[in-house]
Amino acid sequence: METQGLVSMTDEARLHWTALGDGNRQPPVVMLHGGPGLPDYLGDVAAMVADLAPVYRYDQRGTGRSPWQGCHSLTRHVDDLAELLDAWDVSKAVLIGHSYGADLASRFCLTHPDRVAAVLLMCGPFIGDWRTGYRAERDRRMSAAQQERLRELEELPDRTEEQEVELLTLAWFTDHADPERGWHWAAQSARRRRPVNWAMNGELGKDGRADPLDEHLAELRACLPTRTELLGGAGDPRPMAVLESLALRLGLPLTRIEGAGHEPWLERPDAVRAHLRRFVRGTVDARSSGRFAG
Repeated sequence: METQGLVSMTDEARLHWTALGDGNRQPPVVMLHGGPGLPDYLGDVAAMVADLAPVYRYDQRGTGRSPWQGCHSLTRHVDDLAELLDAWDVSKAVLIGHSYGADLASRFCLTHPDRVAAVLLMCGPFIGDWRTGYRAERDRRMSAAQQERLRELEELPDRTEEQEVELLTLAWFTDHADPERGWHWAAQSARRRRPVNWAMNGELGKDGRADPLDEHLAELRACLPTRTELLGGAGDPRPMAVLESLALRLGLPLTRIEGAGHEPWLERPDAVRAHLRRFVRGTVDARSSGRFAG
């Protein structure tokens, strides 16, 4: 059963949320989408585990059905998640964060470790100078003409609807291990995940560079719940070596999904479904057996 609603934050922003599954089962799962600046896109992923636990998703402020104007900060986004948990009457949640959502989940753990039952960090967070390797691999997957066209579109002060779709398709198709199917998925996403809040993307990016997660890894390792894992697509243009390094520094298991990129549930849905179900079922079973407190 799907339910949805709006929650007012302390600064009067109103965030739209969606829940799938039996809300009486504990602990619930909260999925944190990436971007930043995109609306929620994790509906298909939520459906993979909604029979095991209720799954909450929400459009981050300034995106999708959570319209808002103002300056974005990572602290405010962490506070939003805490206020949503309060509104849902959730004391502890299983966090599944994708891309920027993995960064948000990590920062939430630093601030509210007592409210997190388990964490799955999917295709992120990326630390250090990962962008150099990412851009090089992205360019390798593009033709010279595609690279030039992407630069032209990025430099336009204003873009038409079709130019925006073209830009996003070019920027996203290399995220997939299979470039042919990747173009199709990117073109679909370019029309569905709209509008992109570019101001939000820039503000949160600047905030993250001013206070990088890299500087909090020792603290994060101490704050993370016992049940924390990393998952990444082996074909993601973002360097898998960065996630491997993070896994070592945090002492976490890392699962590589072969033949998949930055959205592994599209290219290897069965593998991702099996992994998510094992992860969520393990947390639910731990609670029912008394190994999970709260």
